[in-house]
Amino acid sequence: MTKDEVQLEALETTKNKQKCTIVLGTGVGKTLVGLTHIDNNTNELMQVLIVAPKKSIFQSWKDDAVKFGKEELLSRMVFTTYLSLNKQNPNDYDAVYLDECHSLLDSHREFLQLYKGKILGLTGTPPKYKHSEKGKLVNEFCPVVYTFKADDAIENNILNDYQIIVHELYLSKESNYLVKMKTKQFMTSELQNYNYWGQRLDMGKGPVHILRVMRMKAMMEYASKEKYAKLLFNDITSKCILFANTQDQADKLCKHSYHSNNPDSETNLQEFKVGNITKLSTVLQLSEGVNIPDLKQGIIMHAYGNERKSAQRIGRLLRLNPDDKAIIHILCYKDTVDEKWVKDALEGFDQSKILWKNFNVN
Repeated sequence: MTKDEVQLEALETTKNKQKCTIVLGTGVGKTLVGLTHIDNNTNELMQVLIVAPKKSIFQSWKDDAVKFGKEELLSRMVFTTYLSLNKQNPNDYDAVYLDECHSLLDSHREFLQLYKGKILGLTGTPPKYKHSEKGKLVNEFCPVVYTFKADDAIENNILNDYQIIVHELYLSKESNYLVKMKTKQFMTSELQNYNYWGQRLDMGKGPVHILRVMRMKAMMEYASKEKYAKLLFNDITSKCILFANTQDQADKLCKHSYHSNNPDSETNLQEFKVGNITKLSTVLQLSEGVNIPDLKQGIIMHAYGNERKSAQRIGRLLRLNPDDKAIIHILCYKDTVDEKWVKDALEGFDQSKILWKNFNVN
């Protein structure tokens, strides 16, 4: 199937359906499908609401409307984030488009129950569990009627193939991690610090969700991944992007970085796109809406146990020529909860294309 055929097939499944969701993997044209659905199902007297998790996604809709000759649709499109959805009047709109509909929360139920028009959900990563909060909301208000994921696109030569290498690293036993407390600070090892947070969780010393976040933040600061990432980054000769955990880390690991506090970000991104520089580090901002020509390799420092963030980052490397192959490197601490996070994040990918390899940098 071609990309056009997939889009037509997806749209065909929405006919005569008041509320539904289309699942399309990266690079298949999710926004264009949404615009075409508006074109086919509304007229110039009707107003539609586009809901997205971030304001930056609004620009993708506007850019694609101009790019694909659907600019006239913009006059009847209103944009809002999920955070502000309940501020909208459900009676003002004839159709609602839920971009990244996996972002729905139970707090949106008020709007969704009052709204009586058409709903089209769009996502590349539907809720994993049908009985979760998000899974129930999607199933109730915009059930999935069509699915075409990244691996389907690869099989149909719409996207390029990929290889994922999970680099398993040991936590350092050296006393090189600084712990800062209110009244004192001291040096400890990554392993000792990780065990400390594990013990607090096991003993129930504090709210579980807060302890888990604190442990994750500590793991993101450990120097052993930085040390290994820098070696790996320097050894790669093809065009490569590195997804760091923080802006400081992005600046530390690469001469050219892209993030909101770097005044040279846009220049660096443009130079990276045209190939004048072949290495770029970034954090979250590049996960959505930016395509990089000839991007052959990528390094992901942390998977977060979040399949959506990982899928978005991996998706940046699936837009080469169909004959090419991208290499994605994911760093993972061996014998820690990090292994579960990475496995969860990669659950939706072809497991035969994932290599787990033990690397000891201590």
